[in-house]
Amino acid sequence: MTNHAFENTYGLTNEQLERLDEAEDLMLKGALGRAETMLLEMLEADPECIPVLSNLGHLYGRYLSEFENAVNYYNKVLELEPDNAWARDARRRYLRYVE
Repeated sequence: MTNHAFENTYGLTNEQLERLDEAEDLMLKGALGRAETMLLEMLEADPECIPVLSNLGHLYGRYLSEFENAVNYYNKVLELEPDNAWARDARRRYLRYVE
């Protein structure tokens, strides 16, 4: 069994969990285009998947310096889950580069 970085509080399938792990590994290895493609495909299949939205925000903010995209993904997380403190903090971090 794979050890996932977060508890499966969103009821993700094993396939979703494995693909998220793979996308995170790709980011760490610098394969950003492949990670982006994988996450966008996952988002297309489930447009309200908070872990995918969060990972896209992280990818665009931290790795690609596309701060406006990062903020947009964190905004979507917060629309779905207004009490998500992690997304709120991450959005604040990148907002200062956009405003």
